Amino acid sequence: MSLAIRSYRGAAIAPMVEDFAHLRISVFRDWPYLYDGDLDYERRYLADYTRSDSILVAAFDGDTLVGGSTGLPLSDHSEVAADLAHALPCDAKNVYYCAESVLLSTHRGQGAYRRFFTLREDHARSLNCTYAIFAAVIRPADHPLRPAGAQTLDPVWRHYGYAPLPGVTTTISWRDIGDAVETPKPLQVWIKPL
Repeated sequence: MSLAIRSYRGAAIAPMVEDFAHLRISVFRDWPYLYDGDLDYERRYLADYTRSDSILVAAFDGDTLVGGSTGLPLSDHSEVAADLAHALPCDAKNVYYCAESVLLSTHRGQGAYRRFFTLREDHARSLNCTYAIFAAVIRPADHPLRPAGAQTLDPVWRHYGYAPLPGVTTTISWRDIGDAVETPKPLQVWIKPL
């Protein structure tokens, strides 16, 4: 099986919003995000990417979207930017926020993740950003929905040159599977000089 990787920028992301919204809901339902997705929220959230120096790196199996990864200047991500501006090693305007990488489990192991990181970082450099960051949810080791043998992606992120920014977290709220309301979740910030 071979995946086709295509990049979309700014307004060109608009036709991809619906399919990518469904993909995010599907993949983020799994551990560790446990996201009980809302399509209306997804559409609003992803619409911000159509009005920014953003990128969507998309993976296709034939004509079917099976994975994707987004990024945008940190200053354009209001939910995270205000929380982090004081804790970064440089001005926030020089930081590119790598928002998510999602890929259906049936299509992993084909190099898509590497392409996601490479193309987002290349785009960030083209905007003269000097750092790339992302944030990963922190779940307790004894979380009741943690699958047996669950592994973190920390070794993978370190392989790509990222490191946790000591003591720097952000908070994003969403509704977990089985919950009636959204609750805030802590996320560890990871950083890489570009």
